[in-house]
Amino acid sequence: MFELTVSGYFSAAHRLRGYKGKCEKLHGHNWKVDVAVSGEVDESGMVIDFTILKHCLEKVLSTLDHKYLNDIPYFKKKNPSSENTALYIFSRIRKLLLDYDIKVKRVIVWENERQCASYSENC
Repeated sequence: MFELTVSGYFSAAHRLRGYKGKCEKLHGHNWKVDVAVSGEVDESGMVIDFTILKHCLEKVLSTLDHKYLNDIPYFKKKNPSSENTALYIFSRIRKLLLDYDIKVKRVIVWENERQCASYSENC
C-alpha cells in the first residue's frame, strides 16, 4: 500500500463559540492543509495523478479561502475549530475522490507552524 500527500493553503477568519479565551474573538489564520491518500499503484505505476489530487484539494479549499468560516452553512451547526475544519475538508475531498480506487487516510489542518489538528478514519 502506498501513501501520497499533497498540501494546500487558505486564509480565513473565524471565532469560536462557547469558548472562553482569546479565540472567542474574531481572528484569522493562514492555514496549511495536508491530505494523505492511500492505494495500490495501477498499470501506470501511480496511485493517482498528483494533479488530480491537488485539483480536488484546491476545489475544497476555495470554499474556505478568504471567508469568515462562521458564515459557511456547515459551521453554523459546528464550531469552526481546527478539528471541525479538518473533518469538513476530509468529508468533501473524500466525495470528490469517490471515482478513484484510493482512500483518504488523513487531513491535517495547520493554524500555524506549531499547532495542527488532524482527522482520519479507520480504513
